[in-house]
Amino acid sequence: MTKNAGVNEIDVSVVIPAKNERDNLPPLLDEIAEALKDYRFEAIVVDDGSTDDSLEVLRRYALEHGFLRLIHHKRSGGQSCSVRTGLLHARGIYIATIDGDGQNNPIYYREMLEAMEKGGARVGLAAGQRLGRKASLFKRYASKAANKLRGAILKDNTRDSGCGLKLLRRDVFLKLPYFDSWHRFLPALVIREGYEVVHVDVVDREREHGVSKYGIFDRALVGVLDLFGVWWLRRRRKVIPEVVMVTDSDVSPAKEDH
Repeated sequence: MTKNAGVNEIDVSVVIPAKNERDNLPPLLDEIAEALKDYRFEAIVVDDGSTDDSLEVLRRYALEHGFLRLIHHKRSGGQSCSVRTGLLHARGIYIATIDGDGQNNPIYYREMLEAMEKGGARVGLAAGQRLGRKASLFKRYASKAANKLRGAILKDNTRDSGCGLKLLRRDVFLKLPYFDSWHRFLPALVIREGYEVVHVDVVDREREHGVSKYGIFDRALVGVLDLFGVWWLRRRRKVIPEVVMVTDSDVSPAKEDH
């Protein structure tokens, strides 16, 4: 994929939603660069209304690392909003997501890319599944219960939809509906479009700096409504047509009169 990439073609766009993560982002970006050194890639940090000096830190980093693109939300829109902003600006054939707190290890992108390429066009998403999750006992139990309920209703065969490490094809992303908390239902939404999902086990890490900016309670309040909304969307998709081009235009552009 890399060797024959065109001059303006990017293999992988990494989208990083972040809010007040000034100390975590530079080392994470270094890890991304190392993990994807064999690919043509870009990293897009979506700064979600940070109130620390994240923007200045990232601007300095970008001066020395041409792969970094920086997008800033004037006011915080939340994680889903930030992920979508990055995805809409991404240029890669594949789009990867990762949390900005450094708890996700981008080394797993290599395994995800291999799984996607092996699966071919039928696979739309590679989803990370955390092992040894580093979170409070309450948060782990709440997440486990939510994933169990989601799996029973949506039947997406995903035990951990909240893992920030995901990789999907850009053309698949453009087909997906958007709503807040949408990024937590990517497996079900991708399946709704007729694609398969592959799963990759990843080892969670401790947060080195700061605290979580997106808590569990703000998700839980609307999580059940979102869950049944996605269930409804999947129920309403009755037929996925197989598009076959029967004819194509052979009309060439009109020549200018001289």
